[in-house]
Amino acid sequence: MQSIGSLGLYLAFFGIVAIMLIIDFIGFKNNKSDQVSLKQAGYWSIAWVSVAMLFAGGLWLYLQQTASLAIANQKTLEYLSGYLLEKSLAIDNVFVWLMIFSAFAIPPALQRKVLLYGVLGAIVLRTIFIFIGAWLVQEFSWILYIFGAFLVYTGFKFLKGQDEDANIEDMALLKWLRKHVPITSTLRGDQLVVFEQGKRWLTPLFVVLILVEFSDVIFAVDSIPAIFAVTSDPFIVLSANLMAILGLRAMFFLLAGAAEKMHYLPYGLGIILLFIGAKMLLLDVFHMPIWISLGFIVFVLAITAVLSLRHQKQTQ
Repeated sequence: MQSIGSLGLYLAFFGIVAIMLIIDFIGFKNNKSDQVSLKQAGYWSIAWVSVAMLFAGGLWLYLQQTASLAIANQKTLEYLSGYLLEKSLAIDNVFVWLMIFSAFAIPPALQRKVLLYGVLGAIVLRTIFIFIGAWLVQEFSWILYIFGAFLVYTGFKFLKGQDEDANIEDMALLKWLRKHVPITSTLRGDQLVVFEQGKRWLTPLFVVLILVEFSDVIFAVDSIPAIFAVTSDPFIVLSANLMAILGLRAMFFLLAGAAEKMHYLPYGLGIILLFIGAKMLLLDVFHMPIWISLGFIVFVLAITAVLSLRHQKQTQ
């Protein structure tokens, strides 16, 4: 499998990720208010998107000097397409987190702590999944057709409005935890585990953290196969995925008050997944230029946003 990734490039990228995580942690920790304002979340969201775009520019300059202009253009477009795809799919993940926090009545101050751990866990898990996926694609190229068929199936589910775990109480993991693990009836501040009545108890906050991580694993099953339709380069898949994940905390608080306004988002995501799945299934018949994929994703998201805003105005 052809990849631009080298040891030096991977070390540099993970160094950038580490710096961004530290900045994210310090920035939100220094916020003395329990509530993250819409303005603050907006500024942070713009900052993370800007960093992702600066990384794209730096990647282009690096490849233009070390490889060729054609490779620089191709790989940068792959990165931008993958980033936009992962960012759009992550929005649906954010809405599931909103549902989890609402079901357990988690206050905003504790939401920030859970999301910090959640993002860290997502980075580790997705890195593992991506390298496993890259190995599978390299060793068993036919698995791309399975990915494609799965994405088509998932796309139809989005269009039918049958997303997984629409009801938190129906989640098999939550039922198992409540049956097999002692859980306190109420929150214990920001504690995840407490020692009471002679034994250790999980708090509802720990359960929420598990559900947040579990939901990201579920969404990774959709998003990682989708990005392999954009590029099979493990470094591009990894960098686009992690760059999209890093801004999730800010995006969560930005979208927290706008969830009801994104009425047509599931339908837009369904169309995108159908498109990506069909692209995978037709790999041997037609090789679609990357700029067409990028343009299609942008077009569908733009139409989805416009229709959602119109629907919001009509229902007011």
